[in-house]
Amino acid sequence: MEGLPSQARGTNFGRHRKIMPFEPGAEIDIEALRRQAREKAAALNSHVLGYGETAEREWAAAGVDAPDLPAMRKYRLERIRAELKRRDYAGALLYDPVNIRYATDSTNMQLWVAHNPTRHCFVATEGPVVLFDYFSCEHLSDHSGVVDDVRPAVSWMYLYGGELSDRRVERWAAGIADLVREHGGGNGRIAVDHLDPEGVTELARLGVTVGNGEAVMESARLIKSPDEILAMRRAIVACEAAMGEMEAALKPGISENELWAELHRANIARGGEWIETRLLASGPRTNPWFQECSSRRIEAGDLVAFDTDLIGPYGFCADLSRTWLCGDGKASNEQRDLFRLAADQIAHNTELLRPGLGFRELVERSAVPPPDCFPARYGVLYHGVGLADEYPTLPHAADWTEDTPDGELEPGMVLCVESYIGRLGGREGVKIEEQVLITETGNEQLSRYPLDARLIGN
Repeated sequence: MEGLPSQARGTNFGRHRKIMPFEPGAEIDIEALRRQAREKAAALNSHVLGYGETAEREWAAAGVDAPDLPAMRKYRLERIRAELKRRDYAGALLYDPVNIRYATDSTNMQLWVAHNPTRHCFVATEGPVVLFDYFSCEHLSDHSGVVDDVRPAVSWMYLYGGELSDRRVERWAAGIADLVREHGGGNGRIAVDHLDPEGVTELARLGVTVGNGEAVMESARLIKSPDEILAMRRAIVACEAAMGEMEAALKPGISENELWAELHRANIARGGEWIETRLLASGPRTNPWFQECSSRRIEAGDLVAFDTDLIGPYGFCADLSRTWLCGDGKASNEQRDLFRLAADQIAHNTELLRPGLGFRELVERSAVPPPDCFPARYGVLYHGVGLADEYPTLPHAADWTEDTPDGELEPGMVLCVESYIGRLGGREGVKIEEQVLITETGNEQLSRYPLDARLIGN
């Protein structure tokens, strides 16, 4: 009973109490109990407990140091606020759980809140970070050191408000407008990443205008700090260890779904968070691309292609693709030819990456699939990556349009280099993808998982 308020000592309070933690009518210091509960929960938060022995052992073996998380969080807030100042916003209102993670390094039911807007965050350009969290979840951000205030979120989705949702919108908007008035210095403009029309209308009625928060956040997230790169390296090490367990499970007769489940299991075992897609296909389902995994039983001699799209430790994305040959047999000439084309495209296009190179010039110099494979090409040659797929997305030169944004590669950007090679009308296809850091002098390939040696041969 040590550490409990004196009023609670001598009662039946304890771990074996089934119904109530204190006797009715007793003089209990409720606020003290709330503080104690919050402190206990905060100390047991997954971010505080860390990623476990398996992940730490693998990171040590790979020689990847731990990131300085307080420094990383400070860097991110500075990036957000610099963008807000540059675009003349009083603050940012964030609903996307990935953006909230970037701003606060805290999480809460990430996939659920992605489609149920019950958690949001306000980052004042000059002022506090206020996290509006789900009921009784104050402890989930106590570790971050950058959240100044936690308040209960007012959710006005139909699930909660029904036909009275308009009243909830008014209550929600009043709270946001108060923050803007208090910390905006007379500026009523805020950046918002995702917001339904009712919210925009009600904020406007209160004198708050809304701008493009995705532009703010994508620009802020574009350049990674050294600590973010360390965290990303660790996420990739964990992903590739999970891929190794997945490859070990690849035997003739296993279903695509069963094989894909191995990647999920191994990611979660290392403290990873989720996988954004189900992109795994075998044999004839590899051409055309973008079949999600199924109940199909994988046969000996099949190509098995997949895209991890994995959100791993520290919330970082490890977006890698590989194609394997199932079974102990030899690859066919056609399989090796497809694989060589994909591997050569990846190698050529990775070699091009260097700071100062323009986006348009990059894609014009990039290798592309041959004519009989070009109609089935992957949708992009390159895309940014961080906490998820990020800006920029660079198409093939043939797909460049007047509304494709140009730009320039900069040190600290991380790009995924993509290739899909499958003949139009062919039986199988090959998917390969690597994750590459733009350095001061060129590039560094962060992904290291080996290509299937049986498919590399001439």
